[in-house]
Amino acid sequence: LQRDAKGQYLFDLLCHHLNLLEKDYFGIRFVDPDKQRHWLEFTKSVVKQMRAQPPFTMCFRVKFYPTDPAALKEEITRYLVFLQIKRDLYHGRLLCKTSDAALLAAYILQAEIGDYDPGKHPEGYSSKFQFFPKHSEKLERKIAEIHKSELSGQTPATSELNFLRKAQTLETYGVDPHPCKDVSGNAAFLAFTPFGFVVLQGNKRVHFIKWNEVTKMKFEGKTFYLYVSQKEEKKIVLTYFAPTPEACKHLWKCGIENQAFYKLEKSSQVRTVSSSNLFFKGSRFRYSGRVAKEVMESSAKIKREPPEIHRAGLVPSRSCPSITHGPRLSSVPRTRRRAVHISIMEGLESLRDSAHSTPVRSASHGDAFAGPGRGGRAESSERVAVIADESYSPADSVLPTPVAEHSLELMLLSRQANGAPCSIEEEKESEAGTPAAEAEGELRALCPGAAGLGPAQAQQVNKFLLSVLRLLLVTVGLLFVLLLLLIVLTESDLDTAFFRDIRQTPEFEQFHYQYFCPLRRWFACKLRAVVNLLIDT
Repeated sequence: LQRDAKGQYLFDLLCHHLNLLEKDYFGIRFVDPDKQRHWLEFTKSVVKQMRAQPPFTMCFRVKFYPTDPAALKEEITRYLVFLQIKRDLYHGRLLCKTSDAALLAAYILQAEIGDYDPGKHPEGYSSKFQFFPKHSEKLERKIAEIHKSELSGQTPATSELNFLRKAQTLETYGVDPHPCKDVSGNAAFLAFTPFGFVVLQGNKRVHFIKWNEVTKMKFEGKTFYLYVSQKEEKKIVLTYFAPTPEACKHLWKCGIENQAFYKLEKSSQVRTVSSSNLFFKGSRFRYSGRVAKEVMESSAKIKREPPEIHRAGLVPSRSCPSITHGPRLSSVPRTRRRAVHISIMEGLESLRDSAHSTPVRSASHGDAFAGPGRGGRAESSERVAVIADESYSPADSVLPTPVAEHSLELMLLSRQANGAPCSIEEEKESEAGTPAAEAEGELRALCPGAAGLGPAQAQQVNKFLLSVLRLLLVTVGLLFVLLLLLIVLTESDLDTAFFRDIRQTPEFEQFHYQYFCPLRRWFACKLRAVVNLLIDT
């Protein structure tokens, strides 16, 4: 990339490589050195957004989930959305009842390996796939039963379409959760969906607000405010606290973009939004893409031969390895699953308050997933989680956005082959060695004195300096305007009602005769002295 290459250039290059026309639903995500997720802004330079040294690691993701994924014009678009929702299912972001989970997993099986064949698919073949954070043998048998008896004859495209239709009916379809706390200190997950703003707390959805009811979003530091206007002019302000100011700003920007995409009729209606009521304070942001209605109208005009989809050519999600992809057959072995689960639970307290935007499984939420152990095993202290009814517990996806997937996967497979347990902490350490682990450059150019500070500290110093600079400029501007008004009041012959009322007040007359006239005489005297001095010289 050239140093001044914009995000739009990179995104267009990627969509051309994928032969993708319905590209407005997608985006590029990256993780900064502080483990905070960001969406690549297409109007800004790629290099300046990275805050790290090249090579840069980014991930192609669904940014705006289609309101009706089955209505997408092209199969390639549906396939990419299918891959994203399959990933959401694995990471626990898509809430499922057990029956729904089995059906969704069966659709994935049918799309990946085709019809059931006793010669190719031995007993327990469904356990080779990791569809959810945790499986039970009962759920795996149900998945295999549906795959064998109900889905025979479906092509991969048909299975993926049925998968999307089912996923779209679920309550948490399109949820990209942001971990927060409410005013009482209780943990909550905030998310933006095609239909509105969602708050998930404990095992239930406590708020669902349609986009036309959201009047304003703003943030200050770690605090996020959502202004809601409901029926009968009832106004509500919801307040939540993010783990870090950066996470709160990311939440705010995601909300602004989602509201503009789903709510507005035309992109010409998009306005620049400020995070504060004062124009010289806070952040300003503007959504730069098309809105959902324009995207649907544009899709309807697509007329070309459907592009060929090489499903085996696109690397499948690490979360759901395919039987047809050689070494990827070996997902996390069943003997390892308990060890991974235990390592998650043990490291829980330290992870909950981290700066990750992708939430991690909490102890309280993990208990909601827990179910009876397999086959009457004696270890009552170790329970295998299953997909429970009406429970929401999004799991940490090992990394906020997986990086260096190929090398990381080879490392995990080699450790499994050697019999070593692979823990979440070890995988997090592997990320620390990626190029995204360091950040300097632009911040130091803005603030040379911050050379010895970390990236987060330097960024805070720069924000403070910019805020002070804005305040000074605004103060000078206001003083200049007041001076002009004062000169007009005292020196001009304008006799409007507004000026007349001001001039007749006792306070103004006192100011005029006791302060302004002497000051004017003193200034005129000094000015004459300077002029005479210049003439003499």
